[in-house]
Amino acid sequence: MAETKKIMISLPNNLVEEVDFIVSMEKKNRSEFVKEAMKLYIREKRKLEVSEKLKYGYLEMSKINLSFAEMGLGQDMEELNLYEVKLTGCEKM
Repeated sequence: MAETKKIMISLPNNLVEEVDFIVSMEKKNRSEFVKEAMKLYIREKRKLEVSEKLKYGYLEMSKINLSFAEMGLGQDMEELNLYEVKLTGCEKM
C-alpha cells in the first residue's frame, strides 16, 4: 500500500451533508470519497490540458496546411497559364 498522509479540510455544512449522503449510499467513508474525488479532478484536469494542447496543435497545422494549399494552387495556376499559352500561342494578361 502506498504511503498515506492525513490532511484537514474545511467544507460548508451543505457540502458535507451531500458527501455524507453519497458516502452512506455507496457504503464508503469520507476519506475514500475525497480520495476518489481528487483523483477524478486530477484526471479531468489533465484531459483538459491535453485537449487544449491538441486544439493549439490543430490550429497551427491548419495554418501550415492552408499555406501549402495556397502554394499548390499558385503552382497549378502557373501551369494552367503555361498550358493555355502553348495551346493558344498568346499569353494571358
